[in-house]
Amino acid sequence: MTRTNYHHGALRETLLTATLELIEKDGIGAVSLRRVARAAGVSPGAPYHHFPDRAALLIALSDEGFRLLAETLTAARAAAAAPTDGLEAILNAYVEFAQANPAYFRLMFRPELKQSQSHKSESGSAAGEVAFAVLADTVGECVAADAARAIDQNVLAITLWSAVHGYASLWLDGQLDHRTDDPAGLAHQMAALVAGLTVA
Repeated sequence: MTRTNYHHGALRETLLTATLELIEKDGIGAVSLRRVARAAGVSPGAPYHHFPDRAALLIALSDEGFRLLAETLTAARAAAAAPTDGLEAILNAYVEFAQANPAYFRLMFRPELKQSQSHKSESGSAAGEVAFAVLADTVGECVAADAARAIDQNVLAITLWSAVHGYASLWLDGQLDHRTDDPAGLAHQMAALVAGLTVA
C-alpha cells in the first residue's frame, strides 16, 4: 500500500487511516511509527510531526473511535420516538458499531491507553463521556416517564453497558460461533431482553 496523493494538511488523517488499516490487517501489536509511515507512503520521520510516539498515535485513533461511537448512539436515540424504544436502539447500535468497526472497538478499550497519562486527549475523553451520556440520559428519560424501574440510574446504565459491551466483545472474539447461527439476530433479542428488564 502506498499513498502519494495527499495534501500536507491531511498528513495526520492519512497516518490515522494507515494505522487503522494496519490494525485491521495485522493487529494492534503490528503498529509502529515506522511501519505506519511505510504503509502511508511517507518518510519515516513524517509521523513525528503529529505524534511523538506510538502511544500518542494509538490514543488519537482511539479518540476518533469514541467520537464515531458517540455519533452512532446519538443518531440511534434520535431515530426512536419513545425512551424505551431509544434504549433498545442504542444497545443494538452499540453492537452494530463493534461489528462494523472492529479495529476501532478493540483499540478504544485497551487498558494501556487508559494508563498512558502523558498523551491523554481531552477531546477523546469528552467523546467517551458523550457516548455514555447518550445511554445514561435515555435511562433517565425512561425513569422520569415511569417506564423504567426506579433504581439508581447510574447502576442501571452501567449494567446495560456491561451487558451490551460483553456481547459485542464475545461476538468479535468468535466466542459465539458454536452457540448460534445468527449472532446478529441474537444481538437484537439480547438488546430487547436487557432493555425489557428495565421496564417497570
